[in-house]
Amino acid sequence: MAYQLRQYQKEAVDAGIQFLLSKRKRNGIIVAPTGCGKSILIAEIAKALDGPCLVFQPSKEILEQNLQKFQSYGYRPAVYSASMNRKSVGEITLATIGSVAGNKARESKAHLFQDFPYVIVDECDLVGAKKGQYKDFFEALDVKILGLTATPYRLSNDMNGAILKWLTRTRPKIFHEVVYYIQTGDLFDEGYLARPVYKHWPAFNRHAVKANSTGADFDDRQLQLYFANTNFQGKVVKGCEALIEMGRKSLLVFTRFIPEAEYVVSRIPGAALVTSETRKEERSAIIAEFRKGRIPVVANVNCLAVGFDYPELDTAVIARPTKSLRLWYQMGGRVVRPFPGKEPWIVDMVGLTQEFGKIEDLKIVDGGNGKWFIENTERQLTNVYLSSEGASRCHECGAEVGFWMRHCDTGNRAPLQRPAVGQQGNINLVRRDGKTYYTVVKAGEGEFVHHAAVCQRRRAVV
Repeated sequence: MAYQLRQYQKEAVDAGIQFLLSKRKRNGIIVAPTGCGKSILIAEIAKALDGPCLVFQPSKEILEQNLQKFQSYGYRPAVYSASMNRKSVGEITLATIGSVAGNKARESKAHLFQDFPYVIVDECDLVGAKKGQYKDFFEALDVKILGLTATPYRLSNDMNGAILKWLTRTRPKIFHEVVYYIQTGDLFDEGYLARPVYKHWPAFNRHAVKANSTGADFDDRQLQLYFANTNFQGKVVKGCEALIEMGRKSLLVFTRFIPEAEYVVSRIPGAALVTSETRKEERSAIIAEFRKGRIPVVANVNCLAVGFDYPELDTAVIARPTKSLRLWYQMGGRVVRPFPGKEPWIVDMVGLTQEFGKIEDLKIVDGGNGKWFIENTERQLTNVYLSSEGASRCHECGAEVGFWMRHCDTGNRAPLQRPAVGQQGNINLVRRDGKTYYTVVKAGEGEFVHHAAVCQRRRAVV
């Protein structure tokens, strides 16, 4: 079947092919948002190369999606996946990393791919540069790697706390450059994604629960106590019941722990539960019935946020508190695939819209000299430290601040609050009435002044 590529798909495919065929010994990434047709990009790139290509998927479900796309072209790639009971190697081989990577009980299968010059990694944000199955496998081969992901950042921790780092800005790093990127907002503007309706039904106070020891997410014990003391699961049930009464046809509920998911399922007739512990056969059967409309509500724990493609899905109930931008994007992204007559709803019960902004407002920014990051309409979200309450930290001293910091290459070299739209220019420190301010000077329009504290480590405004 011939597939007519959209303009951005053609550009991404051309960029990916050109990059892999180039002589540069560097690895790159393509940022491909949820719903952009990532499996199409992978298939088009892989089949145009001049040598064998190994395509990694993180799970059986995503491998099956990519395999289906290859087969729709009339191509039959080899599959190396223990969970699919298939272990063959061909010119193009689709594999799960767990099936080929070595461990204490099994030798690595890297020798089977010694003659492969190219590797494509789907969901490449799961590739750890310091350690892990991917790193060990890549070190055994001489290959050029192209990664694709909708969320091009990884969580990292250092003495100042937790920080989301852009994949090409980590140390050490697997990926060195951005080959191509697609803005999520453009896909909504062009009608390739369905703009969701956001419903704010607050049932959780983000400031009432402490972070875990890393600062990267909420403390599980604290969350459990909060849920018990506030009858959180009861509120989730009432929310789902109200949505069903409003005529919502398919609800995918995201929760943090199995007990509250079990409670939701026990209180809603016809609802089903899927967790990472659900047997594969049972999970497949539940998803199949959900897709057919025979199951109105599926509560899931630690699964179905990635790789679950169901265009008819009209409602995502976010009852899973998190400090993870990646998880927010993936959960909300389940409902944005367009389908005739569908009005997608994201029902936010835990304040993630306020924390991270709307899905369609997340924007990739090229800060120059490889300084890529993600921002929303109000603040920078990656490559800034997170406080115990999710606020940003100063890059230099680690001090917590409650507003967006952005590193500006000025004489002060300071992470600064974003000026109002259109206000750019020189940034200066000013002392007035015993207080320190910074001023953003715009020619002909005076000064934009904001009170700020001073970072004592490098005298940088934070």
